[in-house]
Amino acid sequence: MTAARAAVEILKREGVSNAFGVPGAAINPFYAALKAAGGVHHTLARHVEGASHMAEGYTRTHPGNIGVCVGTSGPAGTDMITGLYSAIGDSIPILCITGQAPTAVIHKEDFQAVDIASIARPVTKAATTVLEAAQVPGVFQQAFHLMRSGRPGPVLIDLPIDVQLTEIEFDPETYEPLPVYRPAATRAQVEKAVRMLNASQRPLIVAGGGIINADASDLLVEFAELTGTPVVPTLMGWGVIADDHGLNAGMVGLQTSHRYGNATFLESDFVLGIGNRWANRHTGKLDVYTRGRTFVHVDIEPTQIGKIFAPDYGIASDAKAALTLFVEVVKELRAAGELPDRAAWAASARERKATLHRRTHFDNVPLKPQRVYEEMNRAFGPETRYVTTIGLSQIAGAQMLHVYKPRHWINCGQAGPLGWTIPAALGVATADPEATVVALSGDYDFQFMLEELAVGAQHRIPYVHVLVNNSYLGLIRQAQRNFDIDFQVNLEFENLNSPELGVYGVDHVKVAEGLGCKAIRVTEPDQLLPAFEQAKKLAAEFRVPVIVEAILERVTNIAMSGSDIASVNEFEDLATEPWHAPTEILPLT
Repeated sequence: MTAARAAVEILKREGVSNAFGVPGAAINPFYAALKAAGGVHHTLARHVEGASHMAEGYTRTHPGNIGVCVGTSGPAGTDMITGLYSAIGDSIPILCITGQAPTAVIHKEDFQAVDIASIARPVTKAATTVLEAAQVPGVFQQAFHLMRSGRPGPVLIDLPIDVQLTEIEFDPETYEPLPVYRPAATRAQVEKAVRMLNASQRPLIVAGGGIINADASDLLVEFAELTGTPVVPTLMGWGVIADDHGLNAGMVGLQTSHRYGNATFLESDFVLGIGNRWANRHTGKLDVYTRGRTFVHVDIEPTQIGKIFAPDYGIASDAKAALTLFVEVVKELRAAGELPDRAAWAASARERKATLHRRTHFDNVPLKPQRVYEEMNRAFGPETRYVTTIGLSQIAGAQMLHVYKPRHWINCGQAGPLGWTIPAALGVATADPEATVVALSGDYDFQFMLEELAVGAQHRIPYVHVLVNNSYLGLIRQAQRNFDIDFQVNLEFENLNSPELGVYGVDHVKVAEGLGCKAIRVTEPDQLLPAFEQAKKLAAEFRVPVIVEAILERVTNIAMSGSDIASVNEFEDLATEPWHAPTEILPLT
């Protein structure tokens, strides 16, 4: 068979059932093999970067998924670099397959010939241009091994067109994936960490995205319950323990954090971090974050331990392997009556959770964004899969929405590229077509890759997209306050074709409808909940993306700190009555 056909057969035997991409001359042999082989559903993107983000969303939705993105040579590969960067930053395995000019002319500045492997190498676990057709099976086999082993991440394989077309000997019936390598904690290491935990008075667990990657959320919750230790999920770990669980202490950080989360963290004296990387917007200034606390760090990647600050003890381990031992050890200690009673400490964390609320209920017109998230909490239940990337919309959403399950907050954390949300949501909805998928964007993120809405219309991929529109680069405007400027961040203009919008400029409803989707515009707070309910019905009926655009006040400053978790600027009035924050997890006391 051709090397291209061998590649497709390996994809199927490695569990790939979906791919996203854009065909072209240099990758057409692969597409011919994809069609001939069958078994892999392909979604045609409108932009190759969009295909890479669809692959990310697809991977993030279910344990074991690996999204595949495909493009022709040259600019197709460079377009997907952003997706690879996003995936490596968040430890997401995706496979990027690119076409390439014939091997004999790669070095001769042939049309769309570029050394994509060298370009991609800093943002992948491996990037290879395959020059010998007989190596194609081994390169693909190694790619899946690398993506799954250790800290997960993306791989790029570049296939010259002549390599794709060359016939090779390959027997797919006897193909077997390579064993996956994941480091595992030892009993002695876990026993030492548990002794350190037991010696503390006010311990916390910081639960990162590595727990979700390892499909170990149930073990994390069991360990927290056995020890009575409150849990702080990171932004990438949100959902590892349900927001309404008695031991969920809230998120910590400069931006995507809860008042009660920061307050509880500042009272702690011991922190066990599992599958987290101490991201700077979680920690803020390290002297504030670390002062008076002992730290144990468990991570699958040995070089992550000590990268940001030196923990008191480090364990290189897959989160599931470590948590299996943690649960085993503390069960033995509980049976022997040797676990400290953490009831008072856990109760104090719950008291803060019922006291330190931000206000969400505002009746202002134009809308305050806080009211949008309040109504989202009413409209979208615990089964909702939220998808978002960056901006004030994401920050406020993380402060005010609720997540109850792993992989139900699907967020581009480290890279945060604008435009990520629409294609990622399409990838999520492809992976879980019966789920309620709800994307969240500001107007600028929405405009970056809105052409991908046509993919949802063409391929009948339904989801609801909440678009909060203030016609501003809101997060950058807020950051520019430190420089006493408001410069090149305003998006407003008077649209000659939609004068009813005033200065809000782009008519997103018309654009969405022109791309084959449904859209609803909301200007009054009491219209929000009915609009969300209608959007769910429209998505189910027409099987297309449905946009709910909320017209916001032009300027809102969302709570955040520029330096440390002890000095968050709240900007808005805080909740002082229960009706100020009616959808909080615990009613205000």
